[in-house]
Amino acid sequence: MGSRGLEVARTKMRDAGVDEVAIDTFAHYYRLLEHGETGMIPESSIEPLDMERLADVEVDEDAAAAAIRQTAVIKLNGGLGTSMGMDRAKSLLCVRRGLSFLDIIARQVLHLRTAYDAPLPLLFMNSFRTSADTMAAIGRYHDLPVEGLPLEFLQNKEPKLLVEGLLPVSYPKDPDLEWCPPGHGDLYTALRGSGLLGRLIEAGYRYVFVSNSDNLGAVPDARVAGWFATSGAPFAIEAVRRTPSDRKGGHLATRRSDGRIVLRETAQTPPKDRDALADLDRHRYSSTNNLWFDLQAMQETLDARDGILGLPLIRNVKNVDPGDPRSPEVVQIETAMGAAIEVFEDARTIEVSRARFVPVKTTNDLLVLRSDIYDIGRDFVLDQASDAVPYVELDGDFYKLVGDFDKRFPEGAPSLRRASSFTVDGDFTFGRGVTVVGEVSLDAASAQRVAAGTELSGAHG
Repeated sequence: MGSRGLEVARTKMRDAGVDEVAIDTFAHYYRLLEHGETGMIPESSIEPLDMERLADVEVDEDAAAAAIRQTAVIKLNGGLGTSMGMDRAKSLLCVRRGLSFLDIIARQVLHLRTAYDAPLPLLFMNSFRTSADTMAAIGRYHDLPVEGLPLEFLQNKEPKLLVEGLLPVSYPKDPDLEWCPPGHGDLYTALRGSGLLGRLIEAGYRYVFVSNSDNLGAVPDARVAGWFATSGAPFAIEAVRRTPSDRKGGHLATRRSDGRIVLRETAQTPPKDRDALADLDRHRYSSTNNLWFDLQAMQETLDARDGILGLPLIRNVKNVDPGDPRSPEVVQIETAMGAAIEVFEDARTIEVSRARFVPVKTTNDLLVLRSDIYDIGRDFVLDQASDAVPYVELDGDFYKLVGDFDKRFPEGAPSLRRASSFTVDGDFTFGRGVTVVGEVSLDAASAQRVAAGTELSGAHG
C-alpha cells in the first residue's frame, strides 16, 4: 500500500489522462524521495573522465552514409522560453533572415535526406504548451512527415509536491502551475508509453539522435552517426571541453564503484563539492545534450526494468509560482536524459567541436546567434566565421526579455566577428551596421543610442 501523497498524486495524474507508464515512473521516484533520496553525487564517489576526439577518429564514408539512413532524429521542444519572457515555444524565435529555430531544423533535415538518400524522420517531443504552435509552424514543410510516423509526441506531466508532506500542491489561482514536466529524462518514458519506440524499430530504424531544439549546432551529422554505429555502443553522449562559462554547469565523470560514466548536474552536487564542480582542470568535459542510442538496446533495457530506466533522481525545490517567492515551496521530481549513460555498461562519450553546441538559454546567446559570428550555408548548418565566440553580457534590466531585447536592436545585431567581449551596462539602442572590435564595455546611467555604422573598440563609457 502506498503513502497517501502518492495515492493522491496517482489519482490526479489518472484524472488528467497521464499515461500509466508515466504514472508508474513517477511512483518510482516518489518512493525514492519519500525515503530521503536526494540524488546527490559526492566528489568522493567519482573520478575525472577522459575521452577520444571526433577530429582524431577515422570514419568510413560508406559506414557513415549507412548509419544516417538508419537514424531517426528527435528534438526536445517542450520549452517556452519563460526566462526570456516568452509564453510560447522558444523554437519559434527568429534566428536569421526571417527563419526560426524550427525553420532551420526542418531545412537541415531535408537537406540531409537529399544528400544521403535517407528517410531521416524528424520527431519533436513537445509539451502540451508547445504542441499547437510548433505543429502550425512546421505545417508548411509538406515533405517533412515520414509515412507511418508522427511529427510529434508529447512529454508527460506530473504534480508538483509540497515540500512538507509531499502532497500534490493545490493552487486554484492558476491550476496549470500545479503541474511540471518531469525533466528531459522523460524522453524514454514518453517514447515507450506512446508506442513510438516499438514503431521505430518495426519501421527498420536502428539509431536515434536526440538534441535540444534551441541548439542549432546539433545537426544529425553522418560522421558522428558512423562513429556511433561502428563503436557498437548502446548509448553515447557528445561532449565539449568546459570553458569558464561552464563552471557552474554539470559535467561527465567516472563512478569509482563500477567504472560507469555518469553525468553530474549542478543540482546533484553537494555544497561542499562546488569548488570541485567548478574545477575545469579536474572535470574537463560537459555534455552537449546531443545523445545517440541504439533503439533495440533501449527497448531491451526498458523491458528488463519494467519500463523504468532508473535514472538518478534530481530533487528540485521551487515556488509553485516561479514568479511569486511568497507562493508555497514545492518539490519537482526531475531526471536528465543524459544520465541514461550510466545505465549502459558499454556507453561511450566523444569530444566534439564547440560548433555542435550552440544553445540559446539567454538573450546574450541570442545576440551571438543573430550576429555574424555564424554563417548559415545552403545546408543550413551553422559555420563559425570567427576564431572564437566572444563573451557577451547584456544588462538584465533592459535586455533579459525578448521583447525588450528586440526594441534595442531594431535593425539587427551588431557585427561581433572581431569582438572578444561585449558588455553592456545600461539602456542602449543600436542602429544598423554597428561593429564591435576587441573588448568593448558600454556603461551609461541614462538611455543612449549607438548610431548606425558606429565602430565600437576598446573601452567605451
